[in-house]
Amino acid sequence: MVYLTNGFVEHEDEFEPIKEDAQLIGLVKTFGGFLLSVPAGVDITQFDTVVVWCESFGEFITAAKYR
Repeated sequence: MVYLTNGFVEHEDEFEPIKEDAQLIGLVKTFGGFLLSVPAGVDITQFDTVVVWCESFGEFITAAKYR
């Protein structure tokens, strides 16, 4: 899953407490490149980080600060 957060996180211990406040963008179905559309009504200026999270295993994959 791809989420947007306000504040950079580096591992699951940092993401899990803020997950309920994170904005879900969509499901990733590949290990290769992917594109997701931002859902209508989501203001990306309210966030500064993209998080990739494995919902099935409750595992942090990666994060990147974009602003």
